[in-house]
Amino acid sequence: MNGSRRAFLTTAGAAMFGGLAGCMGAPGGGGTGETTTSTGDETTTADGSTTNQQTTPGASGDLSSLELRYETLASGFTSPVDVAIPEAFDGDRRFVVDQPGRMWLHDETGLRSDPYLDITDQVVELRGYDERGFLGVAFHPEFADNGRLYLRYSAPKRSGTPSNYSHTFVLSELTVDPEATTVSAESERTLLEIPQPQSNHNAGALAFGPDGYLYVAVGDGGAANDDGTGHVDDWYDAVAGGNGQDVSANLLGSILRLDVDSEGGVTGDEDKPYGIPDDNPLVGRSGFDEQYAWGLRNPWRLSFDGDDFYVADVGQGRWEEVNLVEAGGNYGWNVREGAHCFRASQCPTETPDGDQLVDPVLEYPHSGIGPSGVAVIGGYVYRGEEIPALSGAYVFADWQSQGRLFAALPQETHPWDIVEIPITDRDDGGTNVLAFGRDPAGELYVCTSGNRGVSGSSGTLNRLRGV
Repeated sequence: MNGSRRAFLTTAGAAMFGGLAGCMGAPGGGGTGETTTSTGDETTTADGSTTNQQTTPGASGDLSSLELRYETLASGFTSPVDVAIPEAFDGDRRFVVDQPGRMWLHDETGLRSDPYLDITDQVVELRGYDERGFLGVAFHPEFADNGRLYLRYSAPKRSGTPSNYSHTFVLSELTVDPEATTVSAESERTLLEIPQPQSNHNAGALAFGPDGYLYVAVGDGGAANDDGTGHVDDWYDAVAGGNGQDVSANLLGSILRLDVDSEGGVTGDEDKPYGIPDDNPLVGRSGFDEQYAWGLRNPWRLSFDGDDFYVADVGQGRWEEVNLVEAGGNYGWNVREGAHCFRASQCPTETPDGDQLVDPVLEYPHSGIGPSGVAVIGGYVYRGEEIPALSGAYVFADWQSQGRLFAALPQETHPWDIVEIPITDRDDGGTNVLAFGRDPAGELYVCTSGNRGVSGSSGTLNRLRGV
């Protein structure tokens, strides 16, 4: 990394506050000198080329009069933070990740009485409100043949994690019987460990892209609460490596792209239990080869719709955002929050090296008229048949959704317009949305909770229905 870029990181990030990522209720403060830019339907990638991101086909028209409801399929979860619905079973099996460390199977018989997988002993102990835990799962596209699935969880500090850090990020692989209704972690093979400085900003989503590679969301490392009051007083910049801007210090604040069907990094003879696609943007450049995109704070949930790659990034104090992510894209944190300056008198549009800072396609504030909230929950583009008016719309939420969802149809200009969609009947579902899922038919599922901590049994899995 050259001197100009290092200076950019130092001046932009030294005074940053971490926020109660994830987020707790109260905003942590915002920026000054805000500016907003609109990029139309083209996004500049790291190599200077432009790509048209207005690619979503089949979008319908007016969403303003649409109303939806939940059909609760299963309940009794503590904090359901992910639901995976593999194509291997034609959408008939839904696997729900419960944050304390269990994964549950819901199928045609209902919710199975025993957990599909229990890794509670491998997950760090959770207390009250906590952003750590069992955070994500992805089934290999050929799971029916190879039985491989991938886990993302927070483990107690492992070898190589400094003693003053919070925990260790773990990405691992299991090989199991594809037809089994309960499995063990006996076959676990650790693929990646990342020391985590703080307990927040953990991200945790996993997804296979249409290219067959595994995409892994990594938060920026979190913030320090050093006065005992629960208020953030200092940004942990010294260990967070520039909060997503320093691509050569660590893997924090980024999206990784891994080839789990091979080993040995890029060359094949490196000591890595996974391969790295040779077209990853930093291969042959300064930075970690694993990184696909960066400049992210706490990417909470991601999804693919064809080649379109949606990544929701939880904001600090004023703005929540959703990005259409491209290879080599720099999404601005901690220089910008959404398309706005973050606590800076000047708002750069590129790094000193000339790399573009990419604006989100969706953003909304923490207060004001219209859509608002405190922590974006990324969703999916609706491709089902049961709610025709929703076809082609990206459906998402805020953690404090309070009986509503958000939806947006792609537009030529950014940011896209957001429509609030009321949930007229929640069935047994809670008001706090934690995650979404999409089955092979394109229908959507919503994981909710009735409280804001990792406790109790108010979590539910709901199917999205029309009214």
